[in-house]
Amino acid sequence: MAVNLVNVENVSKVYGTRALLDGVSLGVCEGDRIGVVGRNGDGKTTLIRMLAKLEEADTGRVTHSGGLRLGVLTQHDSLDPEATVRHEVIRDLADHEWAGNAKIRDVLTGLFGGLDLPGFPQGLDTVIGPLSGGERRRIALAKLLIDEQDLIVLDEPTNHLDVEGIAWLAQHLRERRSALVCVTHDRWFLDQVCTRMWDVQRGDVYEYEGGYSDYVFARAERERIAATEEVKRQNLVRKELAWLRRGAPARTSKPRFRVEAANELIKDVPPPRDSSELMKFASSRLGKTVFDLEDVTVQAGPKVLLKHLTWQLGPGDRVGLVGVNGAGKTSLLRAMAEAARTEGEAQPAGGRIAVGKTVKLAYLSQEVDELDPDWRVLEAVQRVRERVDLGKGREMTAGQLCETFGFGKEKQWTPVGDLSGGERRRLQLLRLLMDEPNVLFLDEPTNDLDIETLTQLEDVLDGWPGSMIVISHDRFFIERTTDRVFALLGDATLRMLPRGIDEYLERRHRMEAQVAAAAATPAAEKAVPERSAADLRAAKKELQKIERQLDKISERETKLHAQIAEHATDFAKVAELDTELRDLAGQRDELELRWLELAEEA
Repeated sequence: MAVNLVNVENVSKVYGTRALLDGVSLGVCEGDRIGVVGRNGDGKTTLIRMLAKLEEADTGRVTHSGGLRLGVLTQHDSLDPEATVRHEVIRDLADHEWAGNAKIRDVLTGLFGGLDLPGFPQGLDTVIGPLSGGERRRIALAKLLIDEQDLIVLDEPTNHLDVEGIAWLAQHLRERRSALVCVTHDRWFLDQVCTRMWDVQRGDVYEYEGGYSDYVFARAERERIAATEEVKRQNLVRKELAWLRRGAPARTSKPRFRVEAANELIKDVPPPRDSSELMKFASSRLGKTVFDLEDVTVQAGPKVLLKHLTWQLGPGDRVGLVGVNGAGKTSLLRAMAEAARTEGEAQPAGGRIAVGKTVKLAYLSQEVDELDPDWRVLEAVQRVRERVDLGKGREMTAGQLCETFGFGKEKQWTPVGDLSGGERRRLQLLRLLMDEPNVLFLDEPTNDLDIETLTQLEDVLDGWPGSMIVISHDRFFIERTTDRVFALLGDATLRMLPRGIDEYLERRHRMEAQVAAAAATPAAEKAVPERSAADLRAAKKELQKIERQLDKISERETKLHAQIAEHATDFAKVAELDTELRDLAGQRDELELRWLELAEEA
């Protein structure tokens, strides 16, 4: 029988006149891996702080088992600014001592990219004080993971980690014996790591078995049985469930759904996006040209981030952009945005960016634009526009869109200066969408947003007819909102990844292995004949041709799926359509294999 580590009995916590937690009782046992979700401000952080005895409950009690070894990652670290990374993380162990410890090597490599901490000016001997918030957070996480604990409590551990770092952290936590309680909005991470979920809602905590996918199904089922009046929110949950069951890559190592019940629940839910219809609408709004990049070189100061890039963003394209930190993702968006802002006058260091005449760009940067703190939320949105057309006949007033993004009628009259960071981020998104752009650049849009707001944003973007580029470390959001993934792998090129982020992680692992092998290879063996410029041009041309063919196959597959649904009772017709679908899958496999061969050469 599992040993109880923490017991929470009838705990309540009130702030002002609002009860964040009201008579909550729950426990954490050995081996538990618990994900905590809920809207921002509903009490997730308060709950785990009381669980860790960092905050007192107003009523009730929290008890820990005797000798409990507890590790906590809060949103604000307690690192000594005058200490070095070495002192905080490995406690001044001699090099031969820590280098011989497999766990320390794994943590340093996973969180910092190497034992010498590349990116830190003096490696392990870097003083902590001048470092950024993201760098300090990784140091605090490394310090916690190197220790042995019975229970780890993590508040937003994926913040400031890239896709690779998040994948490493998920694997590391799965392999640890420690129990885990984790607050995060990263849904892929929750599915990879957690086996139970706590949903904090209106003062109560609802418990669910399984990871995030199972939680979505169970919550939808609970709300259906309870005949909840929150119809809009339930529809979003059902829509997300349809996405998880039909289109997304496998989320868990083994299926834990009650499949029949899940299928019954989503039988009348259409696919999240009608891609062909949106493409037609986008073409009518944008014309043939959106962004054409020809032989473009992008620099940040003296550093060349991208060189000789020829690429096209067409009408209706929905692109996810991933890559190592510093590879040039944000710099590429800025160069394209600057060309659009100046109507093609401002150009990058090399090459040319052509911008379509009808392009109306909205760019959500990582920085939150400052607004007049005395404006009310509704006023800040209405100053952009009173009504907005979201495509497919969906028109909303400023007030309705505010409600969709979690600003209820009372909250709409809150001064902007009183909003939290996450609420300001939501308001920034709102103002962008109210301006009716036909091209969206979203740079880390999920920062500071809770899961419920993310599903609402995804719902709005599902019907949004335009071109879009998304940079995000949240792979669930990228997979959910985009159709193709491109990567900057740090070699000054942009590559399409037919298999998405899984392929990106595989490529990064191969690159790291090649670098390690090259370092161990004698110089005489390293000489490799260079390919001619003509060969490289031919390879790039064939790559672009294959990408166009893959796009056409994807469009045809979408139409076939729709036809299969339409003729579901005509078994002969379904069999005929299914045969064509299998032929297309074979063609896709051959093209993707050839694409991978060329991409290695180009």
